[in-house]
Amino acid sequence: MRKNDGPVMLVEDNLDDIILTKRAFKKARLENELIIFKDGVEALDYLLGRGDYAERTDKTAPVVILLDLKLPRLNGLEVLQQIRANDKTRRIPVIILTTSREEQDLAQAYDLNVNSYIVKPIDFNQFVDAVQQIGLYWLVMNEVPDDDTTSDNN
Repeated sequence: MRKNDGPVMLVEDNLDDIILTKRAFKKARLENELIIFKDGVEALDYLLGRGDYAERTDKTAPVVILLDLKLPRLNGLEVLQQIRANDKTRRIPVIILTTSREEQDLAQAYDLNVNSYIVKPIDFNQFVDAVQQIGLYWLVMNEVPDDDTTSDNN
């Protein structure tokens, strides 16, 4: 079993939401490194070791991905689809963290095997509470398999 002390990836293009998430992580006392990408293409390049991230090792893979839906170049659902289609990344927990309450977005995210879909609270204290709960569950309680464990479909 792998520990959940690796980095948390935040894929978010809104600077205010990035700052809010950083503050919430600090207030929630989450010590995981927060790595931030402002568009879907750059996030996938990092995850898949492409382009500027060709030298990245799997040891720096995020333990959880917080993914916005409204992103430049490649939207969150397209990013999620590619994460789930790749053997290297398909097991990384992905949490949609968005302002969208659209039923179609919610349904499509679950069709693409998102782990959780959270609508961002507007109030800072509620947002901090949501981040604390995300941290407690996904970074403390949740157990994940070792990277070299393969699924056996027998």
